Amino acid sequence: MSSPADFRTTRWTQVIASRGESVAAKTALSDLCAAYYAPVVAFLRADGREEDAARELAHEFFARVLERQSLAGVDRARGRFRSYLLGALKHFLGDQRSRAAAVKRGGGIVSVPLGPGTDTSPGIEIPDPSTPPSDLIFDRQWALTLLDRSLLALGAEFTSAAERAQFEALKPWLTGEPGTPQSAVAAQLGLNENAVKVAIHRLRRRFRELVKSEIAQTVADAAEQRAELEHLIRVLAR
Repeated sequence: MSSPADFRTTRWTQVIASRGESVAAKTALSDLCAAYYAPVVAFLRADGREEDAARELAHEFFARVLERQSLAGVDRARGRFRSYLLGALKHFLGDQRSRAAAVKRGGGIVSVPLGPGTDTSPGIEIPDPSTPPSDLIFDRQWALTLLDRSLLALGAEFTSAAERAQFEALKPWLTGEPGTPQSAVAAQLGLNENAVKVAIHRLRRRFRELVKSEIAQTVADAAEQRAELEHLIRVLAR
């Protein structure tokens, strides 16, 4: 089980601990934003924008987050980067709508800052029918992106040609897409079926560890990590 010490130097805790002032914190925030690009684009697409417009707006949003780093209201002891970012994105879009409305009225541009008050909203924890579809799409893309990053990290651990071949052969049992019988894969790899079962079990265990490690980078403590893992499972099951 993870201890509180495991979370002291993760990206998100590093960001909120220094409120983004240090070079390390700025780098950590940049890395986190890069990891969340796909969920933000998915949210913007669900909100009615075309692909190119969504990507352009996502770039503008992340530039705003990285430039302003408005983290004054983030609780040092509690908080998920997913919740912070979704709150910040909604506030950013509200800013955009206010500016557009001001232009239509012929008045001056209304500037609504990316304020910390909305950046720390608790986020969506239990999906239900009343949850806005765009929020669910954001969370689902977050989950898929997190799994993809974990799978890439797992694959990088297999360096030799033989290891890579075994990983590629067994990967479908991690992604839920096994189309070949284990007996056939065993013959392909020159292993017996029991050895294949053991290898799949070990891969799944290591994959779960990497998923938990990836989640840990975006939360403040072990309790939040468990909650995020449960949330990931829920949104993928929908």
